[in-house]
Amino acid sequence: MRVVIAAVGKPRDRHLAAAIDDYETRAARYWPLDVAEVREGSGRGTSPEQASEREGDRLLERIPHGAVVVLCDERGERLTSAQFASLLGQSRDRAQSLAFIIGGAFGLAESIRASASRTIQLAPWTLPHEMARLVLAEQLYRAGTIARGEPYHK
Repeated sequence: MRVVIAAVGKPRDRHLAAAIDDYETRAARYWPLDVAEVREGSGRGTSPEQASEREGDRLLERIPHGAVVVLCDERGERLTSAQFASLLGQSRDRAQSLAFIIGGAFGLAESIRASASRTIQLAPWTLPHEMARLVLAEQLYRAGTIARGEPYHK
């Protein structure tokens, strides 16, 4: 089992990048974690749909064969931290990789939506992709502590 975070763009703010790195490092103690950052689509001379499709193609290339694709989208299913930990634990028990997809400023391409097995909500609001990545990384860490019965989750 591997956990992949496939995200559009790199964090631009150094403080936010440091927080993301911290939680991804913590999460990697519990789940084999790979991070795939893909280049953002340019909005110049193209439609937002075309830009998101290009980003979607790049994201699809980074998803391991056989991985369950989970989109992170405000219209997705709401899970508690315990339910999220259970999702990860079930995937671990089945030796099935999970690929969490975080879109960019143009949203998620239809090609990505079509490949998804599940869509989850990180928040009921639209988050900047850097913030979505931080929230996801923290929840992956939290899920690991829940799975091991450690005291972080209260």
